Amino acid sequence: MTQNRLWIPYLLILPTVVFLGLLFVIPLVQTLWLAVSDNGVPSLANMQTMVSDINFGRSILNTFLLTLAVVPVQIAMALAMGTMVSKVNGGRETILWIWTIPLGISDLAAGMVWLSILQNTGYLNTLLFNMGLIERQTAWLTYQTPVALFVGIAIAEIWRGTAIVMIIIVAGLNQVPKEFKEAAEIFGAGPWTQFTRITLPLIRPALQSALILRTVLAFEGFAVVYALGGRNFPVLVGEAYNWQNQNQNYSVAAAYAVLIMIISLAATVFYLKVVKVDPERLP
Repeated sequence: MTQNRLWIPYLLILPTVVFLGLLFVIPLVQTLWLAVSDNGVPSLANMQTMVSDINFGRSILNTFLLTLAVVPVQIAMALAMGTMVSKVNGGRETILWIWTIPLGISDLAAGMVWLSILQNTGYLNTLLFNMGLIERQTAWLTYQTPVALFVGIAIAEIWRGTAIVMIIIVAGLNQVPKEFKEAAEIFGAGPWTQFTRITLPLIRPALQSALILRTVLAFEGFAVVYALGGRNFPVLVGEAYNWQNQNQNYSVAAAYAVLIMIISLAATVFYLKVVKVDPERLP
């Protein structure tokens, strides 16, 4: 009877294992093989084609620059927003609901929203023209205005993705014991000292999760970028899409996908090493 019960935990996780195997492990292996094979023979030809692609260097540069510009701003904003919410007594749920509205909008829809704002005949140009700040419509999203295009995409990404970071930060802030803050106030610690010496160390697990999640999502950004910049702002996922959809070359697209996966794994390992979490110090 006891031996039969030993199989119960394995039976309970069996559906999850089968699900992951069918929808994750098998496609992953197929993608890896597609990237490193040519007509069923192991080959690096697809990798070489990817590296020699005219947009390969630009796509890597744009992806990393966008990630470096977006993720720190989102973390800072999420910390500020989470700290403000933690100090609010009434209406906290309403504030959180308003701030998380972008999560209910798809990536492509968010890109179209910002396109309606930043395009030639968009709301921004209309507002600036009516205020007399510009003499004619200005093109913000073309290859001739790379800085404006980058800033527009970065702002759209920050607006779209900060909410998920804030939710993780708020969850971490809710785990900070009030006794720690009260003791710090008794000993005369100011708000900044409390934040840097008590709050930040205690929400390190939440920060680690937020950094990993948002960085990986930034490396995989595509819909907002494609809606605003199209081919004028190549990114890694966009190049994978173009090779699969336009060039009908699934092998090179798989090579891009494998590269994105490697970069995401490297970023995850980096955060796990840098933002270390000591379980013994957690409350």
